[in-house]
Parts: sequence; C-alpha cells; structure tokens
Amino acid sequence: MPQPRKSQISLIDTPYYHCASRCVRQSYLCGTDKHSGQSYEHRRGWVEERLLFLATVFAMDICAYAIMNNHTHVVLCVDKALADNWDSDEVLRRYHKLHRGTLLTQKFMNGDTLSQGELITFDETVETYRQRLYDISWFMRDLNEYIAREANKEDGCTGRFWEGRFKSQALLDESAVLACMAYVDLNPIRAKMEKTPETSKHTSIKKRIHAAKNKQPQPSVLTPFVGNPRENIPKGIPYSLKDYCELVDTTGRCIRDDKAGHIDNTQSPILERLGLDSAQWLTLTTEFEKHFCYAAGAEQMMNAFKRHTHHQRLRGMTKAKALLKRA
Repeated sequence: MPQPRKSQISLIDTPYYHCASRCVRQSYLCGTDKHSGQSYEHRRGWVEERLLFLATVFAMDICAYAIMNNHTHVVLCVDKALADNWDSDEVLRRYHKLHRGTLLTQKFMNGDTLSQGELITFDETVETYRQRLYDISWFMRDLNEYIAREANKEDGCTGRFWEGRFKSQALLDESAVLACMAYVDLNPIRAKMEKTPETSKHTSIKKRIHAAKNKQPQPSVLTPFVGNPRENIPKGIPYSLKDYCELVDTTGRCIRDDKAGHIDNTQSPILERLGLDSAQWLTLTTEFEKHFCYAAGAEQMMNAFKRHTHHQRLRGMTKAKALLKRA
C-alpha cells in the first residue's frame, strides 16, 4: 500500500532524496517506440532542460540525474536554510517563474501598496510559497506536469502520462548518497544504452566529465564536489570529483554479464573512506532500488528515520546491515 509522502520525507534525518518517475503509456518518454518506429529521443532534452531550470528556482541542488526511455532518476539535496533566508521579493520572484500566484502577490510585485488587511493574507501566502520551494513533491510536480503536457500535445491525446506517484527514497548517510548517485549515473550502462559514462547522453556524469575535460568549472546547475572534509568546508559533496568520476568509470566497466566485477580498493579512495569493499559497492550501484524502499543508510540511521516518520517497519534493514554496516 502506498505510503503518504510525509512518511517518506524527513528533513531532520537527511536533505538527500532519490526520486524516480515512470511513464504509464506504451509510448516511450524518450528513445524509439519499437511498435511504431517513431523516435521520441528529442524529449530527453525537454526533461533535462526543465530539470536544470527548476534547480535554479527551487531551494534544491541536483546531485545526479539520468533520463531513460520510460523513466527518470534524480538525486536531490533540499536546502531549507536557503529558502528560510529569502525575503518576500525573492520568494515571489522565484515562484512567479512557475505559477501566476494570486492577485495580491502580483499586486505586490508590481510595486502597488497593500492595505493592512491585505498584508496579513499576503504574508501567509508568501510563507506557503516558501514552503513549496523546498518541497520535493512540488519540485516533481513542476517537472512531471510540464513534460506530460508537452508530450500529450505532441501525441495529440489526453490522460495520464506518468504513474500516479513518483518514487522517493531518503538517503541517510554518505555511503547511500554516493552509491545512489553512481546507481543513477550508471543507468544507461546497465540498460545497455551506452558503453561509457562520458557517452551517456542526458546524465549528470556526462555533464561533469564534459566540463572537466574542457578544463571548465564544475557545472553550476549540479551540486559540486568540494574535496575531502575539512574545517569551513564549502557547500557540496565532500569528495574529489576526479575520484568519483574514476570510480564511476571503473564501476561501469565492471557491469558486464560475462565477468565478475572487481574494483581494487587501493585505486578507489572513495571506497576506502566509506569503508566499503568492491562487492558491497557493486551490489549497491547495480541493485540500489531492489534492496531499499523508502530509505537507505546504515542501520542506526535507518532506525532514526523509522522513528521520525512513524513507520512500524522499514524494508531494507537487513541489506543496510550487510551493505552499509561500516559506513
């Protein structure tokens, strides 16, 4: 039975969440329909462009994403503190990029004076919009509804384009975050759509590698890798981008049906710091969604999440002990 969204999101435990959406119609989100032969490949660009645009509006960072034939993956980091620091002008400037707002918010942005009674309603509205701008459900709604409308218009039909609900997984510690990011980045390779990360179109890993190869700064639309943890560490993922890209590339080469994958820990600083061996890592990055449902992380973190979200039980606890026990 589906769980209410409030039992899947707990910002007390983690700001990191893996979200996935799937199509319900036979026709593809992207790629080529095997039945009709029609190509929908251009829709990948729609999804990627919309996704990266939303990251500039919401108080959320994108850690990883992959646009597949009939589903999308994105790893988000919610920045509630950023949204809390926005003034009314900033909240409305951002919100009005996506929605019309109310007559009062439009009046305010036009520079008109509000009466005392109007200000009370106005302040309540601003706080509602502020909360929406760090709400994962609203982020996914503004992504999926836009794509559904465009696809329905192109297909000349109406009705559902996506499944009723997107899937959400809380990523409770560094091991879960890094493993899920790699799982997302390697989706096209596991699906045999691509052979290497750098050729995996419409993925975050390709965007990161392209920037690095061209000696450009890390893409501003993606959460940056900021190196090893230290005092006054800047906002971002506390690992080296070079180490992460090399690890994803090595992992991608191990995902083959005709060989057992193995990664030498001496060549994988991230694995060493996470306390994971190559077998654990490969299991996590090839079967992440199979083993974890609403949350993923070490056993202690899973138990805390279960208490805070009032779950009686949480699927994946056994795998958390086996795969993330040293994290």
